[in-house]
Amino acid sequence: MTYYCGGKRRGLIPSRADREVRLRRDTAHTSSSSPPTSGPRWKREPANIRHRIETSSARRSSCWRPTGWETISSPRDSIRRAKSSANGATGSSKTECRALRKSLEAGAQPAFPPSVVVDVKRLACELPSHSDVPLARFTIPELHREVLARGIVAQISGVTLWRWLSDDALQPWRHRSWIFPRDPQFAEKAGRVLDLYARTWDGTALEPDEFVVSADEKPSLQARRRKHPTLAPGPARPMRVEHEYFRMGALTYLAAWDVHHAKLFGRCEPKTTIGAVDRLVEQVMTTEPYRSARRVFWIADNCSSHRGEKAAARLRAQWPAVTLVHTPVHASWLNQVEIYFSIVQRKVVTPNDFTSLRELEDRLLAFQKRYEQTAKPFQWAFTRADLADLLSKLKAKQMSRAA
Repeated sequence: MTYYCGGKRRGLIPSRADREVRLRRDTAHTSSSSPPTSGPRWKREPANIRHRIETSSARRSSCWRPTGWETISSPRDSIRRAKSSANGATGSSKTECRALRKSLEAGAQPAFPPSVVVDVKRLACELPSHSDVPLARFTIPELHREVLARGIVAQISGVTLWRWLSDDALQPWRHRSWIFPRDPQFAEKAGRVLDLYARTWDGTALEPDEFVVSADEKPSLQARRRKHPTLAPGPARPMRVEHEYFRMGALTYLAAWDVHHAKLFGRCEPKTTIGAVDRLVEQVMTTEPYRSARRVFWIADNCSSHRGEKAAARLRAQWPAVTLVHTPVHASWLNQVEIYFSIVQRKVVTPNDFTSLRELEDRLLAFQKRYEQTAKPFQWAFTRADLADLLSKLKAKQMSRAA
């Protein structure tokens, strides 16, 4: 077969003599036109595109045969047939190691025995401080250094370590903050909240005129006026926000979220107080259908403004249909309104650039209205069964530590 480049007809496989002549010609052209360089002798790619095409032993996709032209087959003896492997690759694209293939066929053992892999993974699952290693957590380079220092193996690459850890999804360089449950009634309180998310209370399904509202406060939202105006993003440039700022004050954003109907209520207050909480409850309970509801379950955390039975009695005296349900201590993750607050943090107050508290308040309430227009109930997947499984795992860890 022939190919065409520059309008000239050429054979697919140039002869060896032709390749040597062209190589000497291009080498002389390159050396005469380029100044000598000092340092290492790097292999230069020939500048002549025709040379790279003609000396190639494979067909170039950039040189297509013009339509209607006749082709001539090359002699079969001049074409080297590539050996294909089981995965479809050819010998020209992936060179096989004959010595390795023969050793595997002979039943040779892998380079590292399984015991070495186990020791490395065991080390990755330990806290460095427990072995008097002055590190907070292991990274691949630090783990590589410790493996060699302990004599687990004489020589190994970081890529191999990473591959071993990846097999079991081990990432010792990552960490996650959490709070161990210490509420003696954790299971009971959390179970009630999860039942309400599943629309049940004391084993009975909720009626259509019974509602579940998740409420909380986002305190100390600051208004920071930047010392230089924020620059809008542009081509190959993100938004630029000045690092220095003036403090223009802070406020508290209170919000209430209807878990099953995606209704949202919110207001801004100077501080988190009992009066601020009562005004939010009034804002909800004076709006239909909550005003005429049979029961409204008000899920809240243990903040001082609505903590304990005293707060429950206060709300019940003002609004007989309201039943205050507390989450366990340090379990705000069970409160669905926290999901909305995380959205507010990402989309409204980050980056923080407000000229005044009024601008911050207007932005929060405007986003609240915008979000509610397309809001849908959160797909809550954590159930009582998941809670029981989690508590059993924590209990097993406590028993293992005690032993």
